[in-house]
Amino acid sequence: MKYSYSNVQMRAADDRAIASGVSTLTLMERAGKKLARKVRETMQEIGSRDALFVCGGGNNGGDGFVAARLLAEAGEYVEVLCLAKHFSPACITVKARYKDDVLGRIPRRRYALIVDCVFGTGLSRPPEGDEKMLIDFINNSGAYVISCDLPSGLTDGGIAYEPCVVADETLTIGLYKNALLLSDGADVSGKITVGDIGIDPDERGAEVWELDDVKQYFPKKKSNSHKGSYGSACIFAGGAFSGAAFLSAGACLKSGAGYTRLYVTEELYASAVGKLPSCVLNVFRTIDEDILKANSIAIGMGMGVSEELYRLLTQLLRLYTGTLVLDADALNTLAVYGADVLKTKSCNVIMTPHPKEFSRLSGKSVKMILRDPIPFATEYARRYGVTLLLKSNRSVITDGIRVAINETGSPVLAKGGSGDVISGFLAGTAARHIPPYEAACTAAFVLGRVGELAAKRMGEYAPDPTDIIELIPRVLMEISESRQA
Repeated sequence: MKYSYSNVQMRAADDRAIASGVSTLTLMERAGKKLARKVRETMQEIGSRDALFVCGGGNNGGDGFVAARLLAEAGEYVEVLCLAKHFSPACITVKARYKDDVLGRIPRRRYALIVDCVFGTGLSRPPEGDEKMLIDFINNSGAYVISCDLPSGLTDGGIAYEPCVVADETLTIGLYKNALLLSDGADVSGKITVGDIGIDPDERGAEVWELDDVKQYFPKKKSNSHKGSYGSACIFAGGAFSGAAFLSAGACLKSGAGYTRLYVTEELYASAVGKLPSCVLNVFRTIDEDILKANSIAIGMGMGVSEELYRLLTQLLRLYTGTLVLDADALNTLAVYGADVLKTKSCNVIMTPHPKEFSRLSGKSVKMILRDPIPFATEYARRYGVTLLLKSNRSVITDGIRVAINETGSPVLAKGGSGDVISGFLAGTAARHIPPYEAACTAAFVLGRVGELAAKRMGEYAPDPTDIIELIPRVLMEISESRQA
């Protein structure tokens, strides 16, 4: 498992290292050394004979000056472009140690490799003036681009200002950073590597689950087991939109749960017969013993917002003791009729909103949520005692204490019905006696990986949610094979 940190946490780690006796200049020299090594390796890989460092006047620019000096001393041909008028104290020192001329205007010649050291962390405004001109120059250069720490123009929450460097590779200094994973960060950072400079945080960052973390939740099955060994899941879906029921239940069938029960309205029942033969199909009339004995329930997909659904949610929250997955119209109904009913719950609750649904629930604007999703998601999960899976290109999962950023995914999943698929798969995963937070992290990882596989096989435009369901077994096979390796 990797851990990722906010810029605030990173600065605190820097400050702690400095307080322990490690100077800012020492940290800058370490960072520059890591950057110089990465640049030299890349020059060899792409066959470049030279590199241009584009430096700002802050400490990120200082890292670039150090790397350029080290490469020049080693006999490599490098140049530095810097248009800054103001410099940090450390940057002034390392700039003076760089003995070659510094370019004071944008060169006409072309470079095969450009190193972006304009901005680091803490950017709180769109680039303008010379900084904007430098970023535009980098993006229009046609060069292979390495960004130092963060692509210049990227904010802490992963939002890219206009303009923002689009890097082929990012060497992030010290610690893995949230900005590289969230929102636009996934599109502008390229390949991410970490340059360790001996900084240790005093708190755990956001978890970034990897295959080894997920595979423990798909252990080899015992021969002496039966369907009851793997739990039962109930799917309450359809009504306003019938397709949601089949997508959600279909994904649940692929999750490994022992039983999948699909509850639909009487109007939908006739058309549902025979669609998913492996499901136990029921018309929902009232909450009965079979429902209350289920290990997990997913509800809300395609059901429409109504007082009737709110009454059902209220009953389930009060009577049910398993894991309740609230998706789609269950979330929208709580937003309309009141989410405080969550405080009366007797069950574990997993909520799976996308940003617009979370905006309705939290009262925060979508723009505000996307700017810094982790604190908003964590506060909401803590307030209501739930696990929240905030769906996005890089979903945030939190139970109010632990936080994870899911690193798998593909634009393939940006299509109606994908949410229904994850709710069903999540319900089936939770049914297998997996705790809510772990179930949410597992489901997000698997479905994200399925999206990646779908894009590889069919391109990013063609796959639909039924293709995603069909490819789930392929990813579970990959997980099984990794367990045996």
